[in-house]
Amino acid sequence: MTVPKDPFAIATAGLTREVPLVPALSALLFIDVQNFSVRREGGEFKGQTPEEIESKYGPFFAHLEASVIPAMQRLQAAFRRAQIEVMYTNIESLTRDGRDRSLDYKVTGFHVPKGSWDDKVIDELSPGDDEIVLPKGSSSVFVSTHIDYILRNLGVKQLVLAGLLTDQCVESAVRDACDLGYLVTLVTDACATMTPERHENSLRTIKGYCRQITTDALIREIGQG
Repeated sequence: MTVPKDPFAIATAGLTREVPLVPALSALLFIDVQNFSVRREGGEFKGQTPEEIESKYGPFFAHLEASVIPAMQRLQAAFRRAQIEVMYTNIESLTRDGRDRSLDYKVTGFHVPKGSWDDKVIDELSPGDDEIVLPKGSSSVFVSTHIDYILRNLGVKQLVLAGLLTDQCVESAVRDACDLGYLVTLVTDACATMTPERHENSLRTIKGYCRQITTDALIREIGQG
């Protein structure tokens, strides 16, 4: 059996984050790709009329449906074929009244009851029976879940991130994962936020924390393209 190369050794020797994935040491994490934030009827958009939603967010939804979700589906399928761990995190309160949420989520008004329709990962990315889904009550999955403990138990050293929103929960995960010692890969066309300008600005802002790559390039890298 071939022993995988240590990605940290490669990164240290070359002083670079541009380290190809070692499948046995990697995981893919989808962030907040759930009904709450992906569907026009989702709780994130409650209190607004269909006309208001379309006026404010129509291009965002169109981009998700035409480009971002299909990219996520290709990623999910390719990582499963390569037998690389696929994981999910979603906004979800642990209590009925949401008292466990972060202060930020309380102020923002984000409350997703456990077991609700809003809570579910979208059907297009439905988790497998043995794939891990982590509920979180704050922007960063590393703050309000045990994901660091879980990733270390799984032997993960390289974490691939995709999801929503690029400049909020995704960016928080990138920074925290980097600071905790993971080599982070961000899939640029499998993330989205409310406007293209915000998305591009976030990519520039966090470029120093992660490797950035497209869906197709990453699928080829793991031998599935």
